[in-house]
Amino acid sequence: MKLEQSTPDVNWQRAFTFTIYGTSVLVASYFQLYFSYLGFSSSQVGYLYAVGPFISIFSNMFWSMASDRYRTTKKMMILLFAGQLGMGLLLSATSSFYAVFALITVFYFFYYPVFPLSDTMSIQTAQRHGKNFIVIRVFGSIGYAFFALSIGYVLGNVGISRTLLLAIIIAGACLLLATRLRDGVKTNGQKMEWRGLWNVLRQKEVLWFFAGVFCLALPYRMNEAFLTLTLKSMGASEGLIGWSLLAAALSEIPVFFLLSRFGERFKELPLLTLAALMFALRFFLMSIADHPGTVIAVQTLHSVTFGIYYVTAVRYITRIIPDEFRATGLALFTIVWSSAAGLVSGTFGGVLYEQTGRTTFYFIAAGLALVACAGFLARHLLGNAKIPGASMDSRKM
Repeated sequence: MKLEQSTPDVNWQRAFTFTIYGTSVLVASYFQLYFSYLGFSSSQVGYLYAVGPFISIFSNMFWSMASDRYRTTKKMMILLFAGQLGMGLLLSATSSFYAVFALITVFYFFYYPVFPLSDTMSIQTAQRHGKNFIVIRVFGSIGYAFFALSIGYVLGNVGISRTLLLAIIIAGACLLLATRLRDGVKTNGQKMEWRGLWNVLRQKEVLWFFAGVFCLALPYRMNEAFLTLTLKSMGASEGLIGWSLLAAALSEIPVFFLLSRFGERFKELPLLTLAALMFALRFFLMSIADHPGTVIAVQTLHSVTFGIYYVTAVRYITRIIPDEFRATGLALFTIVWSSAAGLVSGTFGGVLYEQTGRTTFYFIAAGLALVACAGFLARHLLGNAKIPGASMDSRKM
């Protein structure tokens, strides 16, 4: 896979994809520490984490359907980061739980839709230039790795109280980069129609896929929400937490490249089954880990868990969802993977973690991953039904 001889809009898309994951690092791993710094309990942190996925159920659909309907992703991105910037400024000026709860709710309305829309634009840009989607998306992993390490050390030196200042700076940079993006063109020229979308969503293959995704997303989001608190309870510093996130992000990059070259040799459902099985192993090892160094080592399993899962899931959904519903289809995928699962894991995960402890918390997470593994395997053994009108361009994903 070659990265040279790229056109300007491909490079701007790569730069944008790189930068947006700085906010992802903050929201996924350091907002929880910031909320703890403000004096909130584990349960309150769980509620603040859960409200985002709840709001994103509506915000993902709203922004992605608007993108499909009006055929512009660039303008949506500009609005989203302008909103993040404004909410970040307001959040930095308050420490009351109820005020933070209200403001973070609005912040999440502008935060969550960025990622499915970014993937949509990356897919369109890659197809327009005859490239593989991964040559753009991999810059998200590189960006996540860079920000995971750098943010950890910055906050370790200036204090966790500066978390929102970093969020404001990164959102401002993303806003500027969004003005340089180029909207993609739908390949078949069709606008989204509600009846067609409903017909696609009723297909057994789509429903089965989303069910498996939800079962796997629950333990993944549980781990995401409480990984930093787990490390903190073991005595890890912000810098060491950054190394943990870096280990996960770097480990997925070679898997992305390998799947871009050889992934088409394997069917999607067996790959998803393998990823779910490795997730179960990862969470089981987390349940018995008792040292920050052990956790960092376990984090390298992100390569054969999320690395395999993400690329394969995007490839699968772009095959079973027609082109004119792409942004909405990826939004639905994000809602199941992030929003619905995050809502459950944040609300009940916080209580579970607080009442039962880390070992039971991760042991349950491993069991849920095994359920997803069984679901993907069962669907593969039952056979794949073809969905009329599904995109064949996904073979380039």
